[in-house]
Amino acid sequence: MPRIGRRKLLQLSGAGAIAARTGGIGAVLALGEAPAYAQGTTVHWLRWNDFVPASDKVLRDEIIPECAKALGIKLNIEMINGNDIQARTTAAIQSGSGPDVICGLNNWPQLYAESVVDVSDLAEAIGKAQGGFYNESRVVANDGKKWIAAPWCVLGAQIAYRKSWLEEVGHSKFPQTWDEYRDAGKKLKAKGRPLGQALGHSFGDPPTFVYPYLWSFGGKEVEADGKTVVLNSKAAVESVKFMTAFYKDAFDEGGLAWDDSSNNRAFLAGTISATLNGASIYLEAKRKPDTYMTEKGTPLWQDILHAPLPKGTAGQFGYHLPMSNMLMGYSKNQKAAKDFLRWIASKEVYQKWFDSQQGYSVGATTIWEEDPLWKKDPVMLPFRSAARAGHFPGYAGPADRKAAEVLSKYIIIDMYAKAVQGMPAEDAVKGANEEVAKIHA
Repeated sequence: MPRIGRRKLLQLSGAGAIAARTGGIGAVLALGEAPAYAQGTTVHWLRWNDFVPASDKVLRDEIIPECAKALGIKLNIEMINGNDIQARTTAAIQSGSGPDVICGLNNWPQLYAESVVDVSDLAEAIGKAQGGFYNESRVVANDGKKWIAAPWCVLGAQIAYRKSWLEEVGHSKFPQTWDEYRDAGKKLKAKGRPLGQALGHSFGDPPTFVYPYLWSFGGKEVEADGKTVVLNSKAAVESVKFMTAFYKDAFDEGGLAWDDSSNNRAFLAGTISATLNGASIYLEAKRKPDTYMTEKGTPLWQDILHAPLPKGTAGQFGYHLPMSNMLMGYSKNQKAAKDFLRWIASKEVYQKWFDSQQGYSVGATTIWEEDPLWKKDPVMLPFRSAARAGHFPGYAGPADRKAAEVLSKYIIIDMYAKAVQGMPAEDAVKGANEEVAKIHA
């Protein structure tokens, strides 16, 4: 297939911002042959700044020196804000140079299928050795014919909430339906403790909230054929109408401008009572018990629990954020980079990183559900098998390039955000449907 044109790449990645921002050798042998290249080969890995600082420390302090020892590879790990990775990816592809390996969030690899190396051999070996990949990890990293990225992990998305505050407004357990959640949120906001939800242009919290919310009302982008656009439906309009009132009644309305770290800060500061997030809020509060306290002077982490998103009229849904590593086609170190990906995904090496996550992410393969880590803290158990219940943008169709483009352009998120800001629900849905239809034309 031909390379993507420059204009198309910029559209797909939302990269208009570029102009403004200008374990041992045995682990390798277990999955394939030992590397055979000169000592001192450098592999450049671009990835996000983790919300669990301990994990970045493990990569720098342990994985880098162990990679040199086991493979003879000088590993250069560059960590940046997750929202900046797409722009860097586009720039690297257009220039034909850049990181050898790039972390792809969500289904971004589908956008760059012609610009990456086929990694089917190592992906199949990893999956076979570790109980198979979760479906979410497979659909974002496989184009139906080959593996276009090596699955890395899945970040579970659950609602972190203040147990005592919900009890104070009459909810002894977390609300099971959207109506119940709205009731709780309305009472909490009246006490100066609103819910918090990002509805801005950010890769994690906004889409992992609005997509399952849409599905729970019976709305969807396309039919199962992946071609028939059906977003402009009664179900979608009803979901937008409910959201408009729900947001005003129950949420901190500053969330329209939040990114993936804003709600963390708000929760830890005690200004919101619940928010959809990974486990990073809880883990940070637990890491610094003397810093993050309740209004009663007790450690905040002791008052935090997790729950899945509520049910709607069409059921209960989830979407948990997958990450994959793309081996770039322009790389001059493809063999070394592939050996690195095989090595770091091996159980003995990956274990070090997995332990440092403390349950914030699960592995891309199912074997990690059985890890002893899950016996250490019952508050983290909702994340253990969350990835099994997840759907992905594009549902009920495939998580293909078109679904990735819709996600990258924030069309579904903007549908709700525009209505919350005053646009009639029917107009917001109609406009979003037209944008989705253009992509699927």
